Amino acid sequence: MITDDRRVRVFARAAPTDMRKSYDTLAALVTLELGREPTSGDLFLFVGARLKNAKVLFWDGSGLCIFMKRLEKGRFAAPWKRSADGAISMSRAELSLFIEGSQLVFIGALSPNEYEPKRVATAALTVR
Repeated sequence: MITDDRRVRVFARAAPTDMRKSYDTLAALVTLELGREPTSGDLFLFVGARLKNAKVLFWDGSGLCIFMKRLEKGRFAAPWKRSADGAISMSRAELSLFIEGSQLVFIGALSPNEYEPKRVATAALTVR
């Protein structure tokens, strides 16, 4: 089952993928093209050239899993229109919209950049 952990990141391949690829070949694409570790627990999205099929590769803690979807009507958004190289980062909400067939995905970032907490200045916290 795909986790609901907020720390899980989602990466999409920025090129069409042959949907005949299996676990090992998709994992190799994650390592070689996306520069990520397939067993990290992150989600990796691959989309076919005709935009009718998509696969999500993920590690559930005991093995690689593939979630696959084929749209009967319409087409998926093309991830490669958002970026021409490497991995495209997206939120889990964007992945959910994508899997539902939303065309809003990849037009522009739907989510803000990941929040990085700032360090609190200790000088401002002096007690009088």
